[in-house]
Amino acid sequence: MTETDVEKLKLMVVDDEPDNLELLYRTFRRDFQVYKANHAMKALEILDKEGEMAVIISDQRMPEMNGTEFLSLTVERFPDTIRILLTGFTDVEDLVDAINSGQVFKYITKPWKPDRLKEIVEQAADAYQLVKKRTQELRRALRRESLFNAVTTAIRESLDYSSMLEKIVATIGQSFKTSYCLLRPVESNCLTADEFSYLDPQITYSCEFFDASFLIEQVLETQHYQHSLYNKNDNPCYQLAVPLIYQQHLLAVLALYETGRDQPWQDEDIQLITGVAEQAALALSQAKLYQRLQEKQQQIRAELEIARQIQNNLLRQSLPDIKGAKVQARCYPAREVGGDFFEVFVHPKGDLWLAVGDVSGKGVPAALFMASAISVLRRELSQETPAMPNMVIQNLNKALGDDLISSNCFITLILARYTPSTRELVYANAGHIYPLLWSRETDTDNPQYLKIRSIPLGILPKWQADFGQLFLAPKDILLFTSDGITEAMVTTKTCVPENSVNGFKSNHRSMLHLDGLWQLLQQETQPLSLNHLLARIQADNNIQEDDQTILSLEVF
Repeated sequence: MTETDVEKLKLMVVDDEPDNLELLYRTFRRDFQVYKANHAMKALEILDKEGEMAVIISDQRMPEMNGTEFLSLTVERFPDTIRILLTGFTDVEDLVDAINSGQVFKYITKPWKPDRLKEIVEQAADAYQLVKKRTQELRRALRRESLFNAVTTAIRESLDYSSMLEKIVATIGQSFKTSYCLLRPVESNCLTADEFSYLDPQITYSCEFFDASFLIEQVLETQHYQHSLYNKNDNPCYQLAVPLIYQQHLLAVLALYETGRDQPWQDEDIQLITGVAEQAALALSQAKLYQRLQEKQQQIRAELEIARQIQNNLLRQSLPDIKGAKVQARCYPAREVGGDFFEVFVHPKGDLWLAVGDVSGKGVPAALFMASAISVLRRELSQETPAMPNMVIQNLNKALGDDLISSNCFITLILARYTPSTRELVYANAGHIYPLLWSRETDTDNPQYLKIRSIPLGILPKWQADFGQLFLAPKDILLFTSDGITEAMVTTKTCVPENSVNGFKSNHRSMLHLDGLWQLLQQETQPLSLNHLLARIQADNNIQEDDQTILSLEVF
């Protein structure tokens, strides 16, 4: 209930004729707090002392200042006041000006009819109350919006969950001009050890002066706001505790204190605070979810880093020294872990086994199949007398095929057996990129591709294929690579005809492919360095799109 409902509205009557002034006073004194003034200057003095009037009734013709002039002086100070002008029939021009300028609600001609005057004043009082009500509603809405914007801005400026809590409690404490404001996070309906507070700089008390424990415990039990008024050290203190709830989950409790006030906060203030608490609870819920996601991501990154180290350790950390040959191998996953792998295995009988594989897809699923493939491959190669490369691949397909097929995955693999004493190379290819063979002694523009190839592992229940056989010569270089190398984007320069403008060269980006790799290899210095070769390939790619693996065998 507002103040205008329980108290009489203020009404001022202004007239230089004593009889009219007294008549107006008697007419309205039962229903209004009536103030009398016999001229405009007196009326202005009353307004300075008493403040805003609900209704002002003023005569038009008065000495020193007429009614329209007087009423115009009240418009800016008291815009909600309803103004009524008493005028004669000869004051039409002044009346029109007053009405057009919005200074007058109604006009009454003299002599007036009492019933008509009462009716107009009742309308004026209703209009005033309606204006005040709408003004208060608008002011509340603006205050609510302003506070919501302040809280939203504070939330957006927060860097993490803790800073968000600090900004929320400081913003609410400052906006409501509280003496002390406390925010206690809640987990599983229990208060955490953390607390965030705001203390008015003008308050001389310490935070211990404000004891929030009782109200906060009540909020935890009821999940509804609680308030109380008490005296401490002869100082009246009003406290209010509000729950921050989102989707029936209590996230925190907000406690506000004010010293020096002797009456509780109005319902309007409590509703505004609870509304802000709802908004803050939504933000806290989102922030907490975001924080948990970040923690989960950090955990996943930590686990992936361990997985990366484990996967890296599965690959050969040091390569064997081979009489009359040199082996190099590099593997770089596109993510923390990947599906590419290589193997360099020296059998006790002297044979050198080389392999490069690529599991379809990326990330953890590919890495798991990669680990399985290396494990099975090493088991096969560790036999006293390993089978031919095509039979080893067939055994791999038998061991891994069902899992690959059920997971819609496949593995491409090139596997070769090199015998240093005879320089014989026997290989089998399960859907992998053609190995590239060339000799530094041969003056040719075209490399040799080993093109005997079959389907990848995990396509059919039984894998079958022939093997290829050849003999390497001194200065020969054999290169195995994954599609992360041949599908890397590189920049090539195209020559422009001499008669073109300025004769500039244009740049063109395209996949490297095997032919492009061959061009790069021809430009490499001796001895071959895979690190240098990969650096040239990766120089044009800020983001590695796929796992990259490359292995070389150089015969001396």
